[in-house]
Amino acid sequence: MFLLIPVLLAAVACTSVGPSDSAAGPPAAECLEGLPVPQETPAPPGEAQPDAPEAPHLCRGPCLPLHTIEGMSGHFSVPSACLANPAPPGEILGHPSAGYIHVNLGNGKHLEAFSVTEVLWDRVELGYALNYLDVGDVYEDIGNATGVRPSGHAVRLHTLNGRLQLLKDGEFDQSWLPAVTAGVHGKWNEDFDGLDRDLAPLGGLDGIAGIDHEAGVEFTLFASKMLTCLPRPVMLTAGVRNTDAAHVGLLGFTRHRKTLFEAAACCLLTDRIVLAAEYRRKRSEYDETHGLLDREDDWFVLAAAFLVSDRCSVAAGYGHFGHVLNHTANRSWGVAVKYEF
Repeated sequence: MFLLIPVLLAAVACTSVGPSDSAAGPPAAECLEGLPVPQETPAPPGEAQPDAPEAPHLCRGPCLPLHTIEGMSGHFSVPSACLANPAPPGEILGHPSAGYIHVNLGNGKHLEAFSVTEVLWDRVELGYALNYLDVGDVYEDIGNATGVRPSGHAVRLHTLNGRLQLLKDGEFDQSWLPAVTAGVHGKWNEDFDGLDRDLAPLGGLDGIAGIDHEAGVEFTLFASKMLTCLPRPVMLTAGVRNTDAAHVGLLGFTRHRKTLFEAAACCLLTDRIVLAAEYRRKRSEYDETHGLLDREDDWFVLAAAFLVSDRCSVAAGYGHFGHVLNHTANRSWGVAVKYEF
């Protein structure tokens, strides 16, 4: 549970140094939205006082959070402990959310991600994502190395997600308590066999890199906390991912598992503009093959999102991804859109 430490420290510090109740700003839920809660207006004499408006719920504001490339509520690649478009209190089904991400990785490579999520009982998130990676000149390099023309030019990865929100932000009337969400994620690389076959003259994926199967399972645990003691609301997220994937599964899966740290921070600059930064630890568990498969590097992403409406958001980002297959993919750019039905 060490991942909770930085989030909890920030939450406790913010609570301890924050303004007094009499001068406090809006609650955490309100700040996340970046939108003021409608104030109660006194009724004219002789008329009944209308019911007070319900304060917005954490992450239940205008189309936040977004979708990751793997089909979870979050940022670009780092999940959030908050759930997108949750079910209203007392109801089982929320409304679905759909997302699309396009990332230009350079050298003819680009990644597209199509995702959909559904939240049940305001606690359970089910999600699916299809990743389509055009590998650019990788197959050309494979053909030059093997003398055999490869059979394809793209890789498709399917991901099924199930996540349970163990704690909500500020639950049990504890303002310092972060949201905590655990998840299990099944992945299947549809084109693993074809890529392995193309590399057969060099020993296949297993022979040259130790990548030996097409499907794998990941486990995640993330905490998110809204800080309200700053001039503008800031959401911090930290977590760990246990995985056996090579390049998130786009190359397949190895015999070895690793547990890696991830973190993100986002700030609502205005009621409609969000700035975010994220870090995702990567570690290769396969053998490097110079010119074809280079080792993985950590990911760094800076992004800005615009909340078009309560249902739609768009974002643009700049990524530093290090080695991606046979080239580096630094100074990459991407765009994303998410819609809540």
